[in-house]
Amino acid sequence: MSSPSQASPESWLSLWSTFAADAQPTEAETAVWNQVNAVLEEAQTILAELQSYTGAGQEIREAIQNPSDLQLQEKAWNAVCPLVAKLKRFYEFSLRLENALRSLLEALTSPPYAPTQHLEREQALAKQFAEILHFTLSFDELKMTNPAIQNDFSYYRRTISRNRINNLQLDAESEVNNEMANRMSLFYAEATPMLKTLSNATTKFVSENKTLPIEDTTDCLSTMACVCRVMLETPEYRSRFTNTETLLFCMRVMVGVIILYDHVHPVGAFAKTSKIDMKGCIKVLKDQPSNSTEGLLNALRYTTRHLNDDTTSKQIRALLQ
Repeated sequence: MSSPSQASPESWLSLWSTFAADAQPTEAETAVWNQVNAVLEEAQTILAELQSYTGAGQEIREAIQNPSDLQLQEKAWNAVCPLVAKLKRFYEFSLRLENALRSLLEALTSPPYAPTQHLEREQALAKQFAEILHFTLSFDELKMTNPAIQNDFSYYRRTISRNRINNLQLDAESEVNNEMANRMSLFYAEATPMLKTLSNATTKFVSENKTLPIEDTTDCLSTMACVCRVMLETPEYRSRFTNTETLLFCMRVMVGVIILYDHVHPVGAFAKTSKIDMKGCIKVLKDQPSNSTEGLLNALRYTTRHLNDDTTSKQIRALLQ
């Protein structure tokens, strides 16, 4: 199978089954698979922790409204510290995720095979790549709808600054020192921090591998985007999705690879010459219930690089209004 556009329906199904099935790694894939699998196992815990993250809004409000009440200050501080430790864990996990993605990109783009051949040959790794994107979009959707994260962290930093001025040393400072706090601030200031991490990692991978044609990476991404779009827009294939979670998995993977493609490709995903049918991709997202796709459409609006370029058609921009 030479390119996504020439693929037969059978090829689409075989490629989709790569992402949907639990393919076992071959001997050659085992080392990378084990490394990535450890990260993916932890990803489930990270998502569960983020899902149950309620924040310390009440305690912070009471402390701010009663600045001279030391008991309330202490109560807010004690509520915020374990939450900041959690946020630090999420941030550190993003660095491990970045390394996992890098290992997968190396495996799925290395010569002599074409990207589509890689996806068919290294099915277990292709599945892991899709799972990383699924996790990333899930994490960012939860983060985008949880203002407590930034409120808690801002309060934590303000309290530390105030105590530094008053020469007070707080226990939690040793856990999140100033340099770490700065890096975490930059991470959480992003609308979609995990996607931003992966986009930067993919761009870095391409720029560091000068001998590897950029198309090897972008074709791998555009093939995955095409597979997901065809599965979503073809009723016959779509009927194979047995539950909402599989549907969401497909949509998240599609949006994830579009964003990576847009960061890596010189002219991006929205230009006429792009190998991704952006109109078709946006349309299939808009055909789903808005409660399941608004976060994904926002990711396309705010995390892509080339949406506002002159080369992007008015039609595509209008679709994302």
